[in-house]
Amino acid sequence: MRSLLRQALALAISGGCALAAADDEPTLIVHHGKIVTVDAGFSIAEAMAIAGDRIVAVGANDEIRKLAVSGTQQVDLEGRTVLPGLTDSHVHPLGAAMYEFDHPLPEMETVADVLQYVANRADVLPDGEWIKLQQVFVTRLRDQRYPTRAELDRAAPKNPVVFRTGPDAALNSLALERSGIDKAFEITDGGPGQVERDPATGEPNGILRGCTRLIRDRPSGRESTEDDRYRRLKELFAAYNRVGITSVSDRSANDESLGLYQRLKDQGELTCRVYAYYHVSEPLVPIEEVAAAIERIAGHPLHGDDPLLRVGGIKLFLDGGMLTGSAYMQRPWGVSEIYSIRDPDYRGVQLIPTDRLEQIVRLAIEHELQPTAHSVGDAAVTTLIAAYEKASKDLDVRAMRPCLTHANFMTADAIERMKSLGIVADLQPAWLYLDGATLLKQFGDERLRYFQPYRTLFEKGVVVGGGSDHMQKIGPRRSVNPYDPFWGMWITLARQPRWLDEPLHVEQTLSREQAIRLYTINNAYLTFEENRKGSLERGKLADFIVLDRDILTCPVEEVQNIAVRETYLGGKKVFNADDPTIR
Repeated sequence: MRSLLRQALALAISGGCALAAADDEPTLIVHHGKIVTVDAGFSIAEAMAIAGDRIVAVGANDEIRKLAVSGTQQVDLEGRTVLPGLTDSHVHPLGAAMYEFDHPLPEMETVADVLQYVANRADVLPDGEWIKLQQVFVTRLRDQRYPTRAELDRAAPKNPVVFRTGPDAALNSLALERSGIDKAFEITDGGPGQVERDPATGEPNGILRGCTRLIRDRPSGRESTEDDRYRRLKELFAAYNRVGITSVSDRSANDESLGLYQRLKDQGELTCRVYAYYHVSEPLVPIEEVAAAIERIAGHPLHGDDPLLRVGGIKLFLDGGMLTGSAYMQRPWGVSEIYSIRDPDYRGVQLIPTDRLEQIVRLAIEHELQPTAHSVGDAAVTTLIAAYEKASKDLDVRAMRPCLTHANFMTADAIERMKSLGIVADLQPAWLYLDGATLLKQFGDERLRYFQPYRTLFEKGVVVGGGSDHMQKIGPRRSVNPYDPFWGMWITLARQPRWLDEPLHVEQTLSREQAIRLYTINNAYLTFEENRKGSLERGKLADFIVLDRDILTCPVEEVQNIAVRETYLGGKKVFNADDPTIR
């Protein structure tokens, strides 16, 4: 009877706060806050009622507090700002969590720092054991160049050395020798890439582009157990919670990472929702094997609709990187000391032949898997768009929300074609800040007109989400790449690269509302979840965060320094800045 009276009272309350059933009796009410709902009208509320893991009402303080029952916990927000839980659209959790498992890595800002690290490793490792350093990008070194083969030789004359940056690498002489790469070497496996050579002697200069598969390296350092990986993944997700992240997209998942996520979920210790793109990018594997792999992924137990953990798509690697000099561009890169490019006609590397790309896209769509591909350069972007367009002639491609991953260099035509077909995109603002100065030096202002063109994408109605491509280290700013979402938002508001005095194409800046949408409702749309998360509305998951300042009114420069006070996942507090036992 009491419940019926409460429902009648609730129905009389204005503002859409009615409860649907007794099961909706609030377990938690937060009130006297500034709740940024990120609904269609970007409305602001004062209070929110939660039952279990769902939001049951949002509205004014008095209206929501009337819904409380004897067991309802009530939390006074004391005027603090609340946002929906944030999503990072692009992370590599397992690799990031394990990167410093063997030993911590120092910050490296110069080639001298890199060489000192290599020399230090040579001192502690046996002769002949591989020294491997990954993802220290040349654009982020003050020298803005690769370490040379000779420099790596001097730093570690008795150890093979690989300085690897994604699909590209610099090797010393012993690493080249161990890999069988000499003056007479030619790529004969049918795969992509090229071996850079000294123009005077024809000898390999140590730089491999798009063909690190040729390196015959071996594991080195301390080996981890499954329990080690489980523990460090748990720590990483807790670190994500500390900066307000409640959902992530793993953009290169495999059986091992999925198994660890499942174990965390089964133990009640998965504190981020995970949407996984399974990695199937193997350009040398017969297409029949790729088809079998896609069929297996489509039949995976996690290819469902679990709001905490699911496999939703596949990930390919279409080109190289802009940080290493191998992104596939429409126009030549240009001769470059930064990237050690000597060929004036060099346009980067296309890792998957176009006809093969079209086949894989079709297979993914037919198996109801969302396709995406690492596509950095403008030529890679247009190649992938064309593959989606071709598949759309007889398949419902739009329904699968085909995605571009990175898509740093776009064109006006590409954006129009994206809108026409409902193509979505996953971008990483941190690269604009960290690498903008180097890219401007390399390409000039005009070629960067559509570099991460956030404002144009919003204006054209293309749904784009924000992420980090977090790959190594734990720490919101010390990591590669930094995963602090408020820093990412600030970058889209300011577009101010380090080492430059002026913003980079200021006409592409976002408003604060748009920057918030980038990490909330837009990212939910990228994973087909806009109806259950990404905004604070009745019936949606109770994922939300409490901030230390008002993101809508604080000075723009302060946005990058916003700290999270509390993080809730499904109505459960998973982080509290004042309580170290909640992490």
